Amino acid sequence: AQHGGQGEDVSFRWQCVEQPIGKQLFQRFLEGAPGLAAAGALWAELEAYERCEEGERSGAAAAIRGRFFSPGGAQHCAFLSAQATAPPSG
Repeated sequence: AQHGGQGEDVSFRWQCVEQPIGKQLFQRFLEGAPGLAAAGALWAELEAYERCEEGERSGAAAAIRGRFFSPGGAQHCAFLSAQATAPPSG
């Protein structure tokens, strides 16, 4: 998303994912908000998943599904859609 025709990117991705300070501030915000702490933890786990070795990914994915996607999980993210939490097909 551009702002005011000045070529300035104000998108969430640019400000809260690509910019290190913006990312850190947004993650701290998530961690500090009781209703959003699980979202911050999920974000951290997904980033760790991206860095793990191929042989470790299956176990890491199962742990993420159990912790965040399953009702009753330690940090269940009930705000995620059924499509987002559906087991992978194939």
